[in-house]
Amino acid sequence: MNWDDARIFLALCREQTLRGAARTLGVDQATVGRRLASLERALGATLFLRTSSGYSLTAAGEVAMAAALNMEDSAAELQRQILGMDGRMSGVVRVTTTDSFATDFVIPAIARLRQAQPGIEVQLQASTQLLNLSKREADIAVRTLKPENPELIVRRVARWSSAIFASADYVRAHGVPEPGTTFAGHDLVLYQPYLDSGKEVTLACEPITHGRIAMTCTSGLLVRRAVANGLGVGEIPLPLGEADGLLRLWPARTCPPYDIWLVTHKDVRHTARVRVVIDAIAEAFAAVSSSTS
Repeated sequence: MNWDDARIFLALCREQTLRGAARTLGVDQATVGRRLASLERALGATLFLRTSSGYSLTAAGEVAMAAALNMEDSAAELQRQILGMDGRMSGVVRVTTTDSFATDFVIPAIARLRQAQPGIEVQLQASTQLLNLSKREADIAVRTLKPENPELIVRRVARWSSAIFASADYVRAHGVPEPGTTFAGHDLVLYQPYLDSGKEVTLACEPITHGRIAMTCTSGLLVRRAVANGLGVGEIPLPLGEADGLLRLWPARTCPPYDIWLVTHKDVRHTARVRVVIDAIAEAFAAVSSSTS
């Protein structure tokens, strides 16, 4: 099994269809099918059962997958170690974060950095999905969850509290909700993953029992935009709500603080271009944190 065939094989293991594997790899379906047939001939074994619902691993396929995963880990380790020796201030740096952090911190940080380092190309992915830094799906991540992987280098760049906000237009039209009334008579903007978690939903530690849900959003940035457009009351990180010019409600009440982490792999932290991007992003968070402290 060579690495090119292993990549095809693993993509099909994960996607379970030729179309999905082809899309992931950026090739056509015929290429995936041809390479799979070649691999099965070379190994003298059937690796997948072809079913109406997709491709399912055989016993031989499960053994092959374990070996292919080891190859993938080794290839990623080689890439990380070579990248860690790279002293050039040029090339690609992949950053993953949420859309709010991307808009308010990463993009302005990179705009400033490129004035001094125009050779650095940043590939920015805004998503709530946690990419795997060990497999080089990204070089840098900005997250609100601290990873436990000992191979990752973690740096806290901010500690924020959240509060409830509304637009001036909303407050003029509906007034300020009374604490203890569980938002009776008020419209709410909620973060959809919070609803999906199965936990009791609160805003600033107040149950939303009697509130009307006006909109649910799949990202923090969309929550902020919805609140800014007067759709209702929403919970927003304190410095971001203030930066958006929203009205903070119940200023005596805040939620427990949470941390924001800047994460990279230990093998790439000394790469010159990765290091300067890390510093630029950290400085952007530090500037906001100091201005709101």
